[in-house]
Amino acid sequence: MTTRGARAITYAVVAVLAFAALHMTHPIARKPAELLAAEGRADAPPVVSDSVAAIAASSQKVDTLGVGETLSQVLTRGGLQGSDAALAVRSATTLDERRVPAGVEVTVTQAPGDSVPSEITLRFDVDHLLHLRRTATGWQSQEERLPWTTDTVVAVGTIRTNLYAALDSDAASVLPKTARAELAWKMADIFEYRVDMSRDLQVGDSFRALFERQVGPGGAVRVGQVLATTFVFSRDTSRAFRFTGASGTTGYFDAAGKSMRNAFLRAPLEFRRISSVFGMREHPILGGWKQHKGTDYAAASGTPVRAIGDAVVVIAGQAHGYGNLIELRHRNGYLTRYGHLRAFARGIRPGAHVSIGQTIGYVGMTGLATGPHLHFEVLVNGVQRDPRVALKSTGGDPIPSVDRSAFQALQGQLLAGLQTPPGTAVRLALQ
Repeated sequence: MTTRGARAITYAVVAVLAFAALHMTHPIARKPAELLAAEGRADAPPVVSDSVAAIAASSQKVDTLGVGETLSQVLTRGGLQGSDAALAVRSATTLDERRVPAGVEVTVTQAPGDSVPSEITLRFDVDHLLHLRRTATGWQSQEERLPWTTDTVVAVGTIRTNLYAALDSDAASVLPKTARAELAWKMADIFEYRVDMSRDLQVGDSFRALFERQVGPGGAVRVGQVLATTFVFSRDTSRAFRFTGASGTTGYFDAAGKSMRNAFLRAPLEFRRISSVFGMREHPILGGWKQHKGTDYAAASGTPVRAIGDAVVVIAGQAHGYGNLIELRHRNGYLTRYGHLRAFARGIRPGAHVSIGQTIGYVGMTGLATGPHLHFEVLVNGVQRDPRVALKSTGGDPIPSVDRSAFQALQGQLLAGLQTPPGTAVRLALQ
């Protein structure tokens, strides 16, 4: 045998043995990605659950219910046939399609490989969802309430122009803008029998508020209960504390234990900007300077006007320069006038009884008015008086004696909480 032939035979034998070894050896068992990840291996590939993968692969259409639209119309736009859309809506037994408000976000989800949508989600609020899901037996609905977390914090501010601006500049680190406006409204509501936030505040006045801050889905923030608040005015200090008595009634009381409620509200509109105050001014139509015996509240046409106290309607009709006028007679010789109204509220007519805070009419510009606003007057025993003086309150009914000690203890805790640095979580051992 030649050398070349021997070498060829050797190569052939090696090749046969290698082939046999490959086929007789068991394949190496590879660990699944889940086990590698559990061992903390850096080379582990990312683990994706079936549900997450399905959602990622699904297609979604996000739409909004328009004014005058029906929910079925939005769903049809999202890919459901008319009859199927109706069946989906009908599955939500707690839902009245006619009362779904415009602006509701509607998400239609279609799973991969499906020719029709498999899920519909209605977002009524940041924490309120309604899911409509297609099953083998038809559509099923499920409501979902997303959780909120609550802490207690302090916000402070100094008045430079108004309450809104003070919160915007001094409480930005504690609350987002919309929540700051909400806190301003709540404080104004607490003091509405003592302070007209539109005109009584002066530059340099300051405040502190102890309140519940609620954080919800997606980082949404809202203001819960205001527990205590202090306003330092140029002449005095006013405090309010939220207290629930033994009877279960909750209200706000001042440092002396008197209710913040009184016989009269300080303003006929809910915390609105005032265009002029009691005193001398140039009349916008007649020209020249004359005594302006009242206060003008600039507000959008149609803004509700409220009675500042319990009363009987004396006038509800046209009255020369006042335009549409309402005149209310209160106890103790007080009479109030509300002029330039666009319209009267239902049931407002001479002789009708109204209660404090009740809507009696709507801001307009009837009579001698250049723009929509409310002209407001207060008369005491027939004499026109400055509302800031005539409606000044010293407090309502005192706290019941049975609750006095509990109120004093709570007041001490709340005062201590008010001194906490802004934005720091406050721990209170409340009732």
